Amino acid sequence: MSNNISVLGSINLDTTDHIARIPLPGETIQVNKKSSAAGGKGANQAVAARRSGAEVYFIGAVGDDSAGQSMIDTLRKETIDLTNVEVKKDERTGAATILLDDNGQNSILVYAGANNLIDEAQVKKAESTIAKSDFIISQFETPVSATLEAFKIAKKYGVVTVLNPAPATRISDELLSVTDIIAPNETESAVITGIDVVDQNSMEKTAEFFKNKGVTTTLITLGSRGVYCSTKNDNKLIPAHKVKTVDTTGAGDTFIGSMVSVLKKDLSNILEAIDYGQKASSITVQGLGAQPSIPTREKIKEVYEEV
Repeated sequence: MSNNISVLGSINLDTTDHIARIPLPGETIQVNKKSSAAGGKGANQAVAARRSGAEVYFIGAVGDDSAGQSMIDTLRKETIDLTNVEVKKDERTGAATILLDDNGQNSILVYAGANNLIDEAQVKKAESTIAKSDFIISQFETPVSATLEAFKIAKKYGVVTVLNPAPATRISDELLSVTDIIAPNETESAVITGIDVVDQNSMEKTAEFFKNKGVTTTLITLGSRGVYCSTKNDNKLIPAHKVKTVDTTGAGDTFIGSMVSVLKKDLSNILEAIDYGQKASSITVQGLGAQPSIPTREKIKEVYEEV
């Protein structure tokens, strides 16, 4: 039986500039190639969850421009429910400019556009959708006030809340108190907690910080080192799958969307779900662009025969 997942998040048009290396301040370098793809952390996570078999309901916004129509068409082809995606008049669709170097590492500039206009009123309209979900996922490319409203609604109906705090910012105790799972990377984690993630001890201190705020499960994504998982009962580092990286764009989003698609509501299979998410992410980093590289469940089965 597949999970029902609501995703509150961003929808962006990504433009990638392929370069030999990230430029230094004041330096001009040659762009070797340009490419475009559908993106936005929210949309990427929704696509990842859908391609792994979840029923996905999106809460978001686009501008009344050609990019917005293109993004809606793209998400519709994925058979994601767009009932709660609004077209914001006189506003442009969100966009990201990605600088991608020859080693597969990136730097990203994000223009929020219509994503910034999602408010509590729009979220309240989606209450019946949130209520029928098993999980709701949100990030910080849309207003934090909207995420707080969505998570408050979710808690009324026993929906598991998953927060991907990216881009990193300090988080209110109120939002943390209605967050069940928090999934920052090591950099984001340090910004939020003030604890640099450098070893097992610092990871345990980070998990304790979140537990004291009411978050029962902490997942710290560590790139090629894997994912540190802290639950009520266990602390464990789940190693990553080693692959040759082409482009890391969308890797974290693939991990979260894919993981939640197979996660049980009682989180009893969280270690297996994390491993599944990492398998999906390992495939994503071997291709170019965010959404074009996100694998289906069938592809993950094909690559990792034991899934």
